[in-house]
Amino acid sequence: MSTINRRSFLRLSGGLAAGSMVAAGLGSAALLSACGHTASSAPQAGRGNGGNTFGLQLYTLRDVIQHDPRAVLAEVASYGYRQIESYEGPMGIYWGMGNTGFKQYMDELGMTMTSSHVNEFNNFDSFSRKVDEAAEVGVKYLICPFAMRNNLDEYRVLAEEFNRAGEIAKNAGLRFAYHNHGYTFMDVEGQYPQDLLMQNTDPDLVDYQLDIYWVAAVGGDPAEWFRRYPGRFKLGHVKDISQNGQPQSVALGQGGIDWPTLLPLARAQGMEYFIVEQEDYKDTTPMQAVADGAKYLNSIAY
Repeated sequence: MSTINRRSFLRLSGGLAAGSMVAAGLGSAALLSACGHTASSAPQAGRGNGGNTFGLQLYTLRDVIQHDPRAVLAEVASYGYRQIESYEGPMGIYWGMGNTGFKQYMDELGMTMTSSHVNEFNNFDSFSRKVDEAAEVGVKYLICPFAMRNNLDEYRVLAEEFNRAGEIAKNAGLRFAYHNHGYTFMDVEGQYPQDLLMQNTDPDLVDYQLDIYWVAAVGGDPAEWFRRYPGRFKLGHVKDISQNGQPQSVALGQGGIDWPTLLPLARAQGMEYFIVEQEDYKDTTPMQAVADGAKYLNSIAY
């Protein structure tokens, strides 16, 4: 299991997540759907009614961006996104432009690359090079996107690796963070690995990106986690979940998460970056999903 990749986990977790969601009733009132939220008057592009800027995780566009990164990014900017979170796709973090070339293009589009997911964060020589490249162009966060382990002892080792990566990032003026899937919110030997990681990492070195969808998918309550660890979840993936009994990533505002309630709470508890991500496209397309996500976030105050 320690070598499982992201796509494999998405496939394997479906049945388990469905059972957990049914058993838990999707958590608390923060997850009870208000549904049917639609955009009304659109405020300034890229800013919700509360004046906050939001971003996009480019993994949402994994099926289209590699064909013409510049054109796709220009279209993303036209929807009102002002922040980008990258990942190590087939063309690398900077989509074939190099770090300085990508920064220049972001500037031309009026966007900022605030963060990127990076692979093999615990190969510290390689990670240090990625940190230096990111620091050169003002990226604020490098984020571990997936780190499933087999038992609590292995998660304790992982926490120390996070601290080391966080130290490397801090020394270069960046921050390091961990992005969850569902597995750290499922019981392992009587404990949630997420608790262990947060309690054994130095807040001065390690932040967290809460993927809200994945907490909901295994029957957890994101609001509870915000309150339990105020100030630790600096970034969030804003990704909605279907209500049909089988967890699936759906268009924002069309699923089971009450975003107008949850997002203000997240901000009050220290979240600074709100990043749209969608992984499934039933009855839509990746680009339409991105456009609809921006429209929805522009319709609510948080």
